[in-house]
Amino acid sequence: MRLATAGRIEIAFKGPLGCLTLDTQFSVPAKGVTGIFGPPECGKSTIARCIAGLEHFPTGFCAIDGEVWQDETKFRPPHLRAIGYVSHEASLFPHLSVRRNLLYGAPKPEPTPIAFDAVVEWLSLAPLLDHSPSYISSGERQRVAIGRALLSQPRLLVLDEPLALLDGWAKREMVAAIGRLRERLAVPMIYISHDMADIERFADHIVLMERGVVIAAGPLHSLQTDPASPLAVSREAAVSLDAAVGGYDGRYGLLILRVKGARLLVPAPPLAPGLRQRLRIAALDVSIARDPPRASSLLNVFPARIKACLSLATSEVTLVLALGTGGSGTEILSRITRFSFDSLGLKDGMDVFAQFRHVSLVTASEPIQPTTQACTPVAASGEASAAA
Repeated sequence: MRLATAGRIEIAFKGPLGCLTLDTQFSVPAKGVTGIFGPPECGKSTIARCIAGLEHFPTGFCAIDGEVWQDETKFRPPHLRAIGYVSHEASLFPHLSVRRNLLYGAPKPEPTPIAFDAVVEWLSLAPLLDHSPSYISSGERQRVAIGRALLSQPRLLVLDEPLALLDGWAKREMVAAIGRLRERLAVPMIYISHDMADIERFADHIVLMERGVVIAAGPLHSLQTDPASPLAVSREAAVSLDAAVGGYDGRYGLLILRVKGARLLVPAPPLAPGLRQRLRIAALDVSIARDPPRASSLLNVFPARIKACLSLATSEVTLVLALGTGGSGTEILSRITRFSFDSLGLKDGMDVFAQFRHVSLVTASEPIQPTTQACTPVAASGEASAAA
């Protein structure tokens, strides 16, 4: 008999279900956000329904933080699983106000680990509490559905394509709300999406699926830079980094962000020192130089070491780079032409300079009010930015 492990989410479902055959097994930490990514109809939502107990594989296994919800001898029904499950379409009670929808199924009396007032703040629901679901937007209904799931005091929150039916302002509001949950919620979250941009924005770990099969699972950044992973060779290859705010250059409006082996400058409003921010650096936005540039308009140029070279057809090469002198820092990707690769004489283990054309700040944090005193601009060095 399989044993559950404390601190892990352990899933194994295998067999046919309708026209889909699953072969899914993975183990991820029972903390932070795990993204399940794959094309439409690959089985992502089926896994969510299995975790929630809405589908039943007789030989399946599901354990959350050491507690077995299903194995070959037991099957805990959905109403006995401490799970908050929210699909892409909110299902609210139309005859109840937003407040009563939120409190439906919430244990009484309080206090509870996840408090009503905290959920209302995280999801920006205060103006909606006395409204009927019929008179609020689709994005607002989705936030109410997430709030109701949280107030049931779950051990696991599952969001199944929560942005799929939203666009424009509604999507931006939902992205900000999920970002706040990621920062403040202690409950582990599974986030399901076929949009890699959403996974890169929120996930700490990732499960890759294709045609009902889990083809890879692990920390997001590790799979993004793993030469054997499909993420490293895709056209949209990028890395997601969690950086710490190190200061602000008020004279030039530049946020200073620290990762291992580099200190980046990003045009952005000021943020509180020490705050963690999610960055996205696309492989196509990183170029390579053999020698340090004497003058450049690029804000971020760092020494790096080539850790791997991945050929793409005949025209392009993806490089896995480790930042910092000696290559002891954070790993990133660079996508260059085969012509440039050969012209520069690049090879594994070579020390080069990585030049960042663009760095995306994707975490939706609230800026602080800028002060009139500016920091001293960061000078170009082996660990700092090179700016013209």
